[in-house]
Amino acid sequence: MQLPQYQPESPLDPLSDDELSALDDQLADLPGDGALNIEALDGYLCGLLLSPQPLAERPGADWLPLIWGSEGADADPFASGKQRKRLVLAVLRHLRALDHELHQNPQAWEPILSVAEDDEGEWVDALDWCAGFMLAVDLDAQAWTARFQDPEWAELLAPIALLGADEETLTDADRARLDDLSELDALSRSVPEAVLGMAAR
Repeated sequence: MQLPQYQPESPLDPLSDDELSALDDQLADLPGDGALNIEALDGYLCGLLLSPQPLAERPGADWLPLIWGSEGADADPFASGKQRKRLVLAVLRHLRALDHELHQNPQAWEPILSVAEDDEGEWVDALDWCAGFMLAVDLDAQAWTARFQDPEWAELLAPIALLGADEETLTDADRARLDDLSELDALSRSVPEAVLGMAAR
């Protein structure tokens, strides 16, 4: 299966809200339960763009299949090549828009996060977004290790690493923090500033 490589000089054509919703539906409709949702996809693409290895140097087969829950480029859950192409083109358009916003127009960038409302106000949940970001980190774990060892980078990465951690790696204290709705909201609200801090570096 041929998969395209990211071209950072490609035309800027951001997805509309309706197109983002349609992309989320396309991912949800794929067989199996390994595909990312739109929040995790947004985090994953941001993680790839902030990786020590430029994404334009990484073959599409290295990172695209993880979006639909496949370990390799030959694993194909799509009903047709047309369906796969439509999804991949939408992903690349969103990736190009994120690249532009993070590096050239940061004041316009906002992550796609889950927001719930109740009588006490709005609660932000960045768990899926951060899980997607950490999936990108895992693709280049060795290179990211140096950043986690750098005090400034480590401070920026801390909320994302906690929110995006695998359940089995969490301590009891970590679980208590994430089970506290107010703490989860505060951690989630710190994610955009942390990402913009990384992009600025």
